[in-house]
Amino acid sequence: MMLLIAAIGLVTAGPNADTDLHGHRFLITSVRTGDTEVFLVDPTSGDATNLTRSPRSEDRYPCWSSDGRRFAFTSDRDGVFNLYVADIDGANVRRVTDLKSPAVAYMPSWVGDRIVFGLHDERARIAVVGPDGSGMRVLGPGHDPVLSPDGKRIAFTGEAPGGVTVFVMDADGSHRRQVVKEANSWGAVFPDWSPDGRSLVYAFKVREGLELFTVDAEGETAPRQLTHLGGVSTPAAWSPDGSWISFRHTNEAYWRDPERMKRIYSEKPGDKRPVWVVRSDGTAAHVVECLRYQCGMDGSRAAWRPRRR
Repeated sequence: MMLLIAAIGLVTAGPNADTDLHGHRFLITSVRTGDTEVFLVDPTSGDATNLTRSPRSEDRYPCWSSDGRRFAFTSDRDGVFNLYVADIDGANVRRVTDLKSPAVAYMPSWVGDRIVFGLHDERARIAVVGPDGSGMRVLGPGHDPVLSPDGKRIAFTGEAPGGVTVFVMDADGSHRRQVVKEANSWGAVFPDWSPDGRSLVYAFKVREGLELFTVDAEGETAPRQLTHLGGVSTPAAWSPDGSWISFRHTNEAYWRDPERMKRIYSEKPGDKRPVWVVRSDGTAAHVVECLRYQCGMDGSRAAWRPRRR
């Protein structure tokens, strides 16, 4: 279904807004090589390094390790979307999971010695594994898991009457509780934690699109709408200093129509799903100019490099 393009006049960033991103780095997916690859990008200068360099494969869903020295991603380079880890220069690539078709891994999150990820086969589940491939087990049903900064909780997309919404559970899969009362029939909720672990950002249906909202992680206060762009804004990721939230923006939820999604992934239009940022108070929403074009068609976050320790 086609959606409204973002209305003119809603972008409030000043002409030098990207200079406020100085010192940050993103892991993003790009189609500039013709394949979907993971790149490390400076959002101020536009300098970009291809980290995966795997022709004729799809490398998706990059996320950082807690110390910023390695990253995890999914790839079908061996025929099935498995989970991989690598050093931040792209060296020492290691396959972590050994899934067999029709199972696929997607949307990993890495804190300490644990990586949680989505596991799709006959149903959607959440799994956990060590970065060395040890200790893999399924934690229960759900989509899009993300570990809290302290590694003690997991936010995820869970089923609820009328669709899906934001849930939180303990890191061992226990004490599942619904955080956002309303359900979203479109999916693509993709919750993410604030650096202090007190709040979540997520996407939710507003008219014929998806906007970003924030809510406290206990669900004790009403959600607050962050963007008012029209179109589809998802998924989001909080910067490590808490001042910015990155997100992907497009004019249609093409993944809701299998044929339309297949066409978009095949054609790889250059400006289909750029990276945007918005301040955590909802101001200064704007496209990151160096990431306006050639971003991947997939639902990967623009993942911020963690603070150096």
